[in-house]
Amino acid sequence: MKETSFYVHIPYCVKRCGYCDFNTYTPTELRDGGTLETVSGDYIDAVLRELEIAHTQSSGSVPTIFFGGGTPSLLKAKDLGRVISTIKEKWNVAPDCEITLEANPDSVDVAKLQEFKAAGFNRISFGMQSAVPHVLATLDRTHNPDNVERAVRAARTAGYESVSVDLIYGTPGESLDDWRTSVSAALSLGVDHISAYALIVETGTKLAAQIKRGDLTMPDDDLMADMYLLVDEMAQNAGMSWYELSNWSKPGHESRHNIAYWRNANWWGLGPGAHSHLDGVRWWNVKHPTAYKSALFAGNSIEQEREVLTEQQLKDEAIMLAIRMRDGISLNKLNKDQVSRISGYCQSGHLDQAQWSNGTLQLTAQGRLIADRIVRELVV
Repeated sequence: MKETSFYVHIPYCVKRCGYCDFNTYTPTELRDGGTLETVSGDYIDAVLRELEIAHTQSSGSVPTIFFGGGTPSLLKAKDLGRVISTIKEKWNVAPDCEITLEANPDSVDVAKLQEFKAAGFNRISFGMQSAVPHVLATLDRTHNPDNVERAVRAARTAGYESVSVDLIYGTPGESLDDWRTSVSAALSLGVDHISAYALIVETGTKLAAQIKRGDLTMPDDDLMADMYLLVDEMAQNAGMSWYELSNWSKPGHESRHNIAYWRNANWWGLGPGAHSHLDGVRWWNVKHPTAYKSALFAGNSIEQEREVLTEQQLKDEAIMLAIRMRDGISLNKLNKDQVSRISGYCQSGHLDQAQWSNGTLQLTAQGRLIADRIVRELVV
């Protein structure tokens, strides 16, 4: 029986962070004088309409459901619970289905987290980003860093089986000691999972404008590399293993939903701008929430564009995704020319020699720093 994961996009935030280029909107961006409730009131109804479409095109079991955004924790648990209940009604949801909620630490307390738990969530991911006030200020983040610890404690009290935090490194003005402070703070929380992403400055964001004016300066590549190696060392010393280039977890707490992406499995993305992939066909929805809702309520298509992946594209993407994983790539899936082109990376310390001898391409910590370069050697 085929599996299909679901991603549910919640495109609302109280405030747009200076670095954010995600498909999210504040109430004032959507409606003058509007509140979150007024702009999102019928949004879940629209998502349920899209689920009806999904049910005509996919079947089988559901191993994971992920609510991302935006800030999903701003919506009421009963509204998000309607989506979970509908998926359970229409699909065979696995008994151990991983159901994740992304949350801003400032937006939750024990009572609210208990409501989300009752709605079906069993995993939660907090957007921590940093524990250093001046770094959060540069990122234009709204949360108080002290609230992360409070939110994690509340999640444990509410009975969540897995708790994760997201970190960002490479913010302008962030030193290696600043980054060490943030990683240490995250690990001290006793979480089960950490994601650490290098900051990418997207055109059109407030942060990009500040850098263009010369108000801020990005760290150099050497510092970025040192930051990555530091979080890798600290996480592993704390009992977490890397299982994907930017992710570390305690045993059994890997994000199964994200692993589905990296293995190019089937998933359906619900919501404006959400991407989906079923059996080699990929498509994405119209981007704006108003257009998304209007089309669904009028019975019109919400599809913005689609592509049918060729056999070569599927092979190339399998390499680009699998190389990020600790499991690596079986050498018997590569041709002789590919193996020849990258064999030198064993001698340079970028590929694990023991794994190579066992027939697997696995990146070392140094290799993960140049993963894109190695991919270019494989995909020509």
